[in-house]
Amino acid sequence: MKRILKGKVVSDKMDKTVVVKVEALRTHPLYHKKYKVSKKFVAHDEGNTVKVDDIVVIEETKPQSLRKKWQVVKEPDSKKAKDSKISKKDENDSTAN
Repeated sequence: MKRILKGKVVSDKMDKTVVVKVEALRTHPLYHKKYKVSKKFVAHDEGNTVKVDDIVVIEETKPQSLRKKWQVVKEPDSKKAKDSKISKKDENDSTAN
């Protein structure tokens, strides 16, 4: 069974490769306090379409290199999200006047 993780892109400087940081909440066994743990995964991005700060879904695949064992499956609709934010700002500005 392939593992699927969701994380944030922290580096896209390599060709067809991105580094994805996956965070999780853990509970301390004795004190029961929650704390964040994070791990970085090197993932394959065929089209070089993913940029830093994008939220992506990665899936485990066969090894493509020594450290690259993950592949970007789902890319964000960042362009749509940015357009909707811009249009909401324009609507708010037009109603204020």
